[in-house]
Amino acid sequence: MKKNEILVLYGKRIKEMAEEACRLADLRCLILEKCASPDARIALKPNLLGPVAAEDGATTHPEIVEGVLAYLKAEGFRNLAVMEGSWVGDRTEDSLLVTGMGDLLRGLDVPFIDLQKDRTCRIDCCGMSLTVCRSPLEADFLINLPVMKGHCQTRMTCALKNMKGCIPNSEKRRFHKMGLFDPIGHLSCGLHQDFILTDSICSDLTFEDGGNPVQQDRIFAAADPVLNDAYCCRLMELSLSDVPYIGIAEACGVGSSDLSGADIRIYREEKDGYIAGEESKPAASSMNLRDILSVKEIVNEVDSCSACYGTLLPVLRRLKDEGYETGRLRGLCIGQGFRGKKGKLGIGSCTASFDVHLLGCPPEEDAMYTFLREILQDSEKEILQDPEKEILQDS
Repeated sequence: MKKNEILVLYGKRIKEMAEEACRLADLRCLILEKCASPDARIALKPNLLGPVAAEDGATTHPEIVEGVLAYLKAEGFRNLAVMEGSWVGDRTEDSLLVTGMGDLLRGLDVPFIDLQKDRTCRIDCCGMSLTVCRSPLEADFLINLPVMKGHCQTRMTCALKNMKGCIPNSEKRRFHKMGLFDPIGHLSCGLHQDFILTDSICSDLTFEDGGNPVQQDRIFAAADPVLNDAYCCRLMELSLSDVPYIGIAEACGVGSSDLSGADIRIYREEKDGYIAGEESKPAASSMNLRDILSVKEIVNEVDSCSACYGTLLPVLRRLKDEGYETGRLRGLCIGQGFRGKKGKLGIGSCTASFDVHLLGCPPEEDAMYTFLREILQDSEKEILQDPEKEILQDS
């Protein structure tokens, strides 16, 4: 497979699609060209951000992992491992349980490495010093198995951002303080991904935590994460400027975003195999939820972690669907930028000094819902705030 190629497969049999994608990409040749040995340490990095079933649109389908492993074993590769670290606030072992990935890997006798518990080291990523887990760095060949989905802060997440699971929780928090885009763009410069197989089966195109899956019945393979993510933008009807970390990664020399020079080949599943076909209509815009809720007008967010902010969005939607006037929450504060500050209403332990706040890192979704519902039910309570005013001060 060449750097300018993208192989797209449409179908229903997920495991078989994954195997076929590996064959079409000649993954065996890619591995041996880099490693020159069938004993190469091969690492698979899926997306297991939290205990969310793949059918909900947030995590990698276990069948994709199964298909890639079946292909690798059939080609004689034995030194295999799957590795991932769930996002801050969830335990990776819970994600393994809920997604079924743990049972799958035990049945296949393939080891799993929990990157939340892995050793770490500091590396240079094109001039930016970042802390990275050692196990993916020590792999001879890294296979990235991301999910193409929306994201509440970065608009879209796929190959480049999926590498964030390869850093410790403390560094994930620091990424948010740094604004996400720059560190995500630099990370793949120091942590090289060799092959990408993207799960676009039924991803949530609104935000990363799932719950609103859109059936697409598609996976696609690439050797360039920048090109892969540029293609995702096209599928989701986003511009490259909507997702700045793609351009940052390109400037760091990670890859090319030039789709005009890409060789994109489409295959559709038929009874006797896969035949050349045409691309399906692009998926719906990833920002419908934010448009409906006008979240930017309601929430005062500064350096929040994805787990916390991503939990808040479905809560606001649920409250709005139930008829509550979520606009009354205007000025609700969330994020690490409010640590040690005073204010009126806050979500998460970072707002512990606020007059009214909900502790948790992140708070549970049900607790967040109950907390905000009770505030909205109490029409006499005047605790809301205007984010345009300087209401914060050091505590």
